Amino acid sequence: MSLHRRSAPRRLMGVSAAAACIALVIAGCSNSASTSNPTGTAGAVTPTSSAAPTSGPTGSAGSSTGSTYGFPTVAQDPTAKITVWVDADRSAIAEAFQKDHPECPLNIETYDASAGGSDTFHTKVSLLDQAGSGWPDVAWSGQVNDASWNAHPQNGVQAFAAPLDEGVVPQSWLAGYTPGALDPVTVDGHVYGARDNLAPVVLWYNKTLFDKFGYTVPTTWEEYQALGDKVAAEHPGYILGSIGDPFTAVLTDMWAAQAPIYTVDGTTFTSDFSDNHTTRMIALLDHMFANKTLTIDGLFTPDWVKNWKDKVLAIPGPTWFTGALFQNKDNIGGQPGEWGAGHALHWAGEPIGTGNVGGGFWYGSSHSANLACVGTYLQYVTSGPQSVKLITGLPAYASTASAWLDAQTSSGFWANSDTFKDVVDEAANNIWKGWGATLPFSSEPPWAEIVNPALASGKTIASQVSAWQQRMVDDAKVNGFTVVTK
Repeated sequence: MSLHRRSAPRRLMGVSAAAACIALVIAGCSNSASTSNPTGTAGAVTPTSSAAPTSGPTGSAGSSTGSTYGFPTVAQDPTAKITVWVDADRSAIAEAFQKDHPECPLNIETYDASAGGSDTFHTKVSLLDQAGSGWPDVAWSGQVNDASWNAHPQNGVQAFAAPLDEGVVPQSWLAGYTPGALDPVTVDGHVYGARDNLAPVVLWYNKTLFDKFGYTVPTTWEEYQALGDKVAAEHPGYILGSIGDPFTAVLTDMWAAQAPIYTVDGTTFTSDFSDNHTTRMIALLDHMFANKTLTIDGLFTPDWVKNWKDKVLAIPGPTWFTGALFQNKDNIGGQPGEWGAGHALHWAGEPIGTGNVGGGFWYGSSHSANLACVGTYLQYVTSGPQSVKLITGLPAYASTASAWLDAQTSSGFWANSDTFKDVVDEAANNIWKGWGATLPFSSEPPWAEIVNPALASGKTIASQVSAWQQRMVDDAKVNGFTVVTK
């Protein structure tokens, strides 16, 4: 959120043998719009060893490629202040770094981090490219597709993102990531970003209310819709989620439904609104919005808290909901033992293939004059001593993720502390890989600009399919993709 707020919205690293194999990524927070044509090849990093985080190179480099870094750099000054761009949710860990690493003076600047597909990161860097100066040393983005532009030369200058495996951080440290977590930022064999989290979707449920009403936690989309009918009839005024934000309606529901409306194969973009995974989810959402068990109030708006704080029976969503909603006194702010994590919803008779809402990245700038501190910062915020406490969702770094899950299960907060880790593990290992998470344009604006306003005016989602699909088609064409629609 931003709503990829914690972008948050996280896989399961090293928690089990299965987790060690997850290619769960393609994670996708939504993608930022871009005018770049499809370029580069993305693939998995194949680390050869693992080791505890260590500081990056501390030697200085000249204004051209030298022995310290495998790319052109300006003259290096290990005492130079570094500027980091963060969103509000990442400011705490930036401040922690500032305290723990006084040898690396820090200037913290807050921005929206391309939340909701705003493309702010790309826009700001493009302007600085034109100016020829002013780039941040480190930038956080809640999107997962920024390597589609920032790993390539833009505006006549070298790529903004530094290839981290070319001396910025140790290869042994990169080896500590969950397999697949760095795929979205691996371009032509080099790694251009450090992933913060993975964000698999599960069903969060209010155990106190389920026990009070005598309901069973659903595990399939069909059971979820049937529960909506019961709640509407027996306890009107309670809800089972929100479709007011693109990241809930599109990245949570449509992705988890395995709806192939936003897929990519090379330079071909396909949007299929005729597939029964698509039509069934649209029908489900329309049905539950009509019976008022889904709302269109956004999760981080005053109306959400005012209208629904004590009326949410369950809600599908990513792992960063832990801190953003349930442990946030300014949002739902649950009590210990009240909320639990239920299995990711799936269609009856079909395998789990859930969504992923977030999984943002930190990028080091190739223009930085203090790449030593940049490397130290990237390791600290993703795997350092404060990362378990301050990363707001399931961390992408394996050892951090394992410790985060252990902290959650031992905290006494979750109603299902005995199964919490297994439920998240299961979801993290079953992200549906068909979603075009790394496309250079976002799947979110069409919902925000077309579908949500239509719902607010009394129309249905089904009535907006043509306009919804056309908006994505237009974005794909602008970005140089061949388009197939169904």
